[in-house]
Amino acid sequence: MTLVASPAPLLDVRGVTLQYKTRERLVTATYRVDFQVHRSDRFVLLGPSGCGKSTLLKAAGGYLAPVEGEMRLGGEVIRRPGPDRMMVFQEFDQLLPWKTVKQNVLFALTASGLLTGRAAEERACHYIEMVGLGTFADAYPHTLSGGMKQRVAIARGMAMEPTILLMDEPFAALDAKSAEELWQHMTKELPDTAFVLVSHHPSGLGLVPRIVVLKDGAIVEEGSPAHLASINSEYARLCRS
Repeated sequence: MTLVASPAPLLDVRGVTLQYKTRERLVTATYRVDFQVHRSDRFVLLGPSGCGKSTLLKAAGGYLAPVEGEMRLGGEVIRRPGPDRMMVFQEFDQLLPWKTVKQNVLFALTASGLLTGRAAEERACHYIEMVGLGTFADAYPHTLSGGMKQRVAIARGMAMEPTILLMDEPFAALDAKSAEELWQHMTKELPDTAFVLVSHHPSGLGLVPRIVVLKDGAIVEEGSPAHLASINSEYARLCRS
């Protein structure tokens, strides 16, 4: 019998310990964490505030280096940010305030050298329309609500059509219906992109097939929402909170 090898993971996280400094102390955010994300995955890092999930996302983006273990993307050790992995941060003020919505999305495309001219403008407009902000393409960030700014950041990340899109609480400022509709549009638009989301609450996570639950910097369980909801788990506790 011929054995078929499992495909290599897109994002391979092995034994990763992450630390950062505050004014008062050195914080160990995660301790020897392991998980894998494959191509086209829809994957959520779930857990209470302060469990290390956002720090993991930033490390996957190349903004923070592990003090132990390693992260690989496509077999290569992650050492710096790159256009193959776009990140949508949790903060609303992640846009360039002196640029319009369209200019913010265009900037990522042109600064990276991915597209220029009319091709860049057409792609930018396409994704701005997709997130429902077509009539606000010429608006400046200070005129937008928090939820609208988050949509612009999502459009900017998607316009790069990256291998992996890292998103920290991307729907926090949206109502449940809008978040579900946007998520469906996103995953349909980029079927080959792996989506890794950070969330502190399970609401709406029936839309994703894989969840990793973190607590105190360590993975405590992993599985589908249905499986985790059926057992006496940390996921079930978060559902009740």
